[in-house]
Amino acid sequence: MTPRTTERYTIDGPAGTLEIALNVPAHAPRGIALVAHPHPLQGGTLDNKVAQTLAKTFFTLGYAAVRLNFRGVGQSAGSFDDGRGETDDARAALEHARKRFDALAGPLPVVLAGFSFGSYVQTRLAVMIATERLVLVGAAVKRFAIEDVPADTIVVHGEHDDIVPLADVLDWARPQALPVTVFPGCGHFFHGRLLQLQRVIAGMWHGHAVVPGA
Repeated sequence: MTPRTTERYTIDGPAGTLEIALNVPAHAPRGIALVAHPHPLQGGTLDNKVAQTLAKTFFTLGYAAVRLNFRGVGQSAGSFDDGRGETDDARAALEHARKRFDALAGPLPVVLAGFSFGSYVQTRLAVMIATERLVLVGAAVKRFAIEDVPADTIVVHGEHDDIVPLADVLDWARPQALPVTVFPGCGHFFHGRLLQLQRVIAGMWHGHAVVPGA
């Protein structure tokens, strides 16, 4: 995935113009991966390095990777809406991708991946649509009302996250018996660890079968 392979444009969204970045593999995509960026009021955009890493991970795995700028960010119209409107934005971006790719290959599985605030948005969207799997990095638990998630959800967190303490994530995950992959010595933004993050998620993806009730 390089800037030359990135399509960047706007579509009509729920609050007006909605900015999209799309990376499409050379062959028919095996699915659609929608990636959500961190908090818009704290500098979060679709160009965030973790969001780009998530998109690159799924692009490499053969998915069409879709990122969006939430309302009020970049060329996207509107203003911050505490996750409600942003969920509508994410759904609009996904529907746009579905119209483009499902017409070519039939209904494709959908992966929802989010970083920080984006993880909150993706858990909201997940209750509305059928998904192949969720991937949550630096999940903003306790900062937002993130609900329980499916048992095969990939959760990755930094040991020294100073935005969302690891203890909060473990408190959220514990009642669900949900595994959390911890990056020792790592902060919220995974500085210096992005290639490792990509490798870890890709490795977990290849072996993502979960036995119900196990």
